[in-house]
Amino acid sequence: MTQRNFVQMKRRVNQGFTLVEILIVVVILGILAAIVIPQFNSSASQARDSSLRTNLKTIRLQIELYRAHHNDVPGLDSFKAQLTSYTDIDGNTNATKTNVFKFGPYLQAFPDNPLTSSGTISTGDAGDSDWYYDPDSGTFLANNSEEMRTY
Repeated sequence: MTQRNFVQMKRRVNQGFTLVEILIVVVILGILAAIVIPQFNSSASQARDSSLRTNLKTIRLQIELYRAHHNDVPGLDSFKAQLTSYTDIDGNTNATKTNVFKFGPYLQAFPDNPLTSSGTISTGDAGDSDWYYDPDSGTFLANNSEEMRTY
């Protein structure tokens, strides 16, 4: 290997990337990010919707079980307590199980609406609360928007 060839090889090793090469890599990474990021947002939205449907199904099943035990649905004022505590035949709640308070608990904890991260319950219009509950019919719905009340 001659002195001249050695110097030329050394220059190539020390040269690094050109500005054009770096710009091409940045553009390619930008295009890939633009493709991938919306898919993550869509997945998160689908996960929240799935969680909402699962919560609704679970709560509705527990309302039906409560109805079977008590021949009535939980009241609005004590809805969460009646589903998460032990109850007697009249729907009165107690923290511990006894011979009188032998029903329930139907839920370990009352879930928040995954779309709002809160768990308020009312009989009001869409958007007034996180959950809608009608104690006359036992209807339980998501209430954060008119669209969600269709679930």
